[in-house]
Amino acid sequence: MNGVEYRGLSSVDGPIVVVNRRENVFYNEIAAVHDAEGNIRTGRIIDMSEQYCVVQIFGSTSGLSLQDASVEFLESPMEIRVSEELLGRIFNGLGKPIDGYPELYASGMRNVNGCPINPFARVYPRDFIQTGISAIDGMNTLIRGQKLPVFSGNGLPHNRLTAQIIRQAKIRSQNEGFVMVFAGMGIKYDVARFFIDSFEKSGVLSKVVMFLSLADAPSIERIITPRCALTAAEYLAYEKGMHVLVVLTDMTNYCEALREISTTRGEVPGRKGYPGYLYSDLAELYERAGKIKGSEGSITQIPILTMPNDDISHPIPDLTGYITEGQIVLDRELSQKGVYPPVAGLPSLSRLMKDGIGEGMTREDHKELSSQLFASYSKVKSVRSLASIIGEEELSSTDQEYLRFGDRFEQEFLSQGEFENRSIEQTLDLGWKLLKLLPEEDLLRIRPELVQKYLPEDAQEETAGEGQD
Repeated sequence: MNGVEYRGLSSVDGPIVVVNRRENVFYNEIAAVHDAEGNIRTGRIIDMSEQYCVVQIFGSTSGLSLQDASVEFLESPMEIRVSEELLGRIFNGLGKPIDGYPELYASGMRNVNGCPINPFARVYPRDFIQTGISAIDGMNTLIRGQKLPVFSGNGLPHNRLTAQIIRQAKIRSQNEGFVMVFAGMGIKYDVARFFIDSFEKSGVLSKVVMFLSLADAPSIERIITPRCALTAAEYLAYEKGMHVLVVLTDMTNYCEALREISTTRGEVPGRKGYPGYLYSDLAELYERAGKIKGSEGSITQIPILTMPNDDISHPIPDLTGYITEGQIVLDRELSQKGVYPPVAGLPSLSRLMKDGIGEGMTREDHKELSSQLFASYSKVKSVRSLASIIGEEELSSTDQEYLRFGDRFEQEFLSQGEFENRSIEQTLDLGWKLLKLLPEEDLLRIRPELVQKYLPEDAQEETAGEGQD
């Protein structure tokens, strides 16, 4: 840092420092704030007027004196070093190593704000990703290049589910694995330790890049953490041709940091106090997923957000749902029943699923089987509501069959072991096995020829026998 230092600050309010504007400064430029004792605090310009610049400090501003402090504008945006040596390393939220090893030796630097992707250069996502989890592969399929968030709640096993996806995810058509970029924002130490231990035990740590902004780190650091992670992912995907799976947790903590900054700056609040630009800020992160022409690599995003009070209409999950291509919703009632993973059957959705399944990608019966399972499970919900009013013994025999189907669907199809890796064929065969509990004439969403081909003979006979009883 050998640039010109400008002495004096106009004001300090929390992590926000206001200084007199100088010529040739630009939005998102990095600034170094020196205190009277020579300590340096790094920040970035987040707002400008004709007279002033607003600098957001990544850390504490305690001890800064308006008269004795000085500011140095570094004439560059925030950048991180990139190379293939990123893999296997652990960094803090600003991209500094915290694993005991030195800085990267690479000379390549990349702007953490990324470069906009030309929409014409995007390739439509189509490749099926097998996660080994029936609730996702069978009914909410993940596609390479997709952004599919996990909507969870406090105390639900979203961390275990995400770790399982990271361990097991692969692209069947190419039989290739993924490298992973993990960004933790405001997470507790035990959560960070869980992921590190999980990656070490499964042997995938050498293929993971971790950026950790722990709960005791300055909340302002959470704003930069996902940008550092996505910059590393873009380098590995688009310049090195790798398939990158990006996990961002917890997006709720990120949005809370945005609200904190917005309040400090005195901005007019939007819904529940969040800034009016929350949508565009989230879109800036989520839209850095995808595939582009000319590169073999791809970025698939799984953001995790814990819904305050399990409220799916809260601004964070609400806006996230508009930007992303579906959602995996974890259900507290299923979790209390002992179902893992407690993926809610009806609210969960993958909007790109239809383009990545079927003959040549998964299996010809996948689309119709999934539709039938959704429809049948939906009827289970209606029958359960009716049974709570009139009692199970008053239900018709068909309705009681749906109750049995619902219980077994939750215990056998949705529920599986944390280290159980099911192939897509096993998942689909399990779905057919459960459909045999229902009358064949109710399988209206599946073509008769597929029913004849995939519903086992003993299943048809068993169903017929149950109908005669």
